[in-house]
Amino acid sequence: MPVPRRLLAPLLGLVLAALGAPATAQDYVVAVIDPNRVVEQSPQYEAARRELQRELGEREQKLASQQTELDELQKKLERDGALMSQEELQRLQNDIRNRDRRLKYAQSEAREEITLRQNELRTKLGKQVEEVVTELAKERNIDLIVSGEDVFYFSKRIDISNDVVERMKQKFQPK
Repeated sequence: MPVPRRLLAPLLGLVLAALGAPATAQDYVVAVIDPNRVVEQSPQYEAARRELQRELGEREQKLASQQTELDELQKKLERDGALMSQEELQRLQNDIRNRDRRLKYAQSEAREEITLRQNELRTKLGKQVEEVVTELAKERNIDLIVSGEDVFYFSKRIDISNDVVERMKQKFQPK
């Protein structure tokens, strides 16, 4: 969870004081990442987006087919309902009602499943980004990395977003 910018400076001071170190900016290396740019430019994000679109497309086709069948039955009811026996009319109405109920349930289930998949993919990608950021921090002896979203200003000198994206690209293994 990102730290609100109004708390960042006092929090850094407290952490440094707790460590017993003098709180001078020269002694510490700070970096910034733009999490949106990192995610959007990573091949892992693009692969996850394509996979989700594929899954969604298959599900949408099935739901569209069911909706078409239901629409055809509705048209038949409107067109031929007056000519049908009471028993045929009742059977068709029950069939329409049951199909409509099943379709609505399937649509609801599809929405829930897509939301779950999006959350799974987002969590997986977040962990991958966190691993890469931690690797870079250790390699470069960076003491603090903050999200660019919660900072008013930062110099491009401390922005390691491109480095994170490049490392994400190196680690990407397409399926």
